[in-house]
Amino acid sequence: MGMKNNIKIINKKHFLKNINFIALKNIFFFVSIIYLIYCLKNNLNNISLEIDLDFFKFHIIFSFAFCFLSIFFNAYAWVSILSWLGFRGNTSKLISHYILTNSLKYVPGGIWHFVERFNYLKIRANEYLSFYALILEPYIMLSCSLMFVSLGAFKFSSPFFLFFLIPSIFLNKKLIYPILFKLEKLKKRSIELFNIPNSKSEVYSNFKLKSFFPIKSLILEMLFILTKFIGFMICFSIFNNNIQNNFVLFIVFCLSWTIGLIVPAAPGGLGVFEASYIFLIPNDFNQSSIIETLIYFRVIATIADLILSSPFLLKIILKKS
Repeated sequence: MGMKNNIKIINKKHFLKNINFIALKNIFFFVSIIYLIYCLKNNLNNISLEIDLDFFKFHIIFSFAFCFLSIFFNAYAWVSILSWLGFRGNTSKLISHYILTNSLKYVPGGIWHFVERFNYLKIRANEYLSFYALILEPYIMLSCSLMFVSLGAFKFSSPFFLFFLIPSIFLNKKLIYPILFKLEKLKKRSIELFNIPNSKSEVYSNFKLKSFFPIKSLILEMLFILTKFIGFMICFSIFNNNIQNNFVLFIVFCLSWTIGLIVPAAPGGLGVFEASYIFLIPNDFNQSSIIETLIYFRVIATIADLILSSPFLLKIILKKS
């Protein structure tokens, strides 16, 4: 009996090792794009992107403002994560570098903003701290987003609300190291790219967590998600006179954004976030107005990233010329 159980465990491990997660993510990305095109085609006659700019100009301005604000919260959260890992640098320079390299997330592959930040940190700290800071940032973002989803699940009496809290349980001094090592294994291609030796002893000796729980980072990432959502809701209000079920819109936003985050094939979650939102939103909402909102929000959020990153992009262009 014991031998049969051992064989089952070995077979499961072998099965998981043989799964090509990168291929699965790419498939998910292409399926999302096909679904998005399908939805656009079905609603083409009902979609109108023309708006009265005289009446809605402040909506656009405030949506931009909250998108700008969300980027700064995101940058401060990154600095806070570095601080939790024991790195103290020039805060203004770190925030500037984070914001300036933000546009690189739109480059196909979805990792080039991480590469640029890794190279920047490696000179100022060490390669281990730099690499694990990059792994930890999206993990904390994901944890915060799923905390909000958990609230929604709890409100609607779903037993899955505890499931969505699992990632945040590991965000402490005692449990985070095993999670980092697991994430490292899932990102073998990244390790090869960054040329990081896989040694637990090296990791433990190269950075020490400063507190039990990264409460400041979590709060800042929550503010990042909330301000991003407010920017989205302002766009939503342009195409919908009666805004109801804000909480549902918020939970779907968080879940869709999380899906976009974990599918790196999508530059900046492009296409995946939108397809997920359309798929997950209840039928009570008008699909054409949701699509109009998503298009406006994507354009505004992308332009906000590009505006703040423009000095970095200009520097690259001048170097090449």
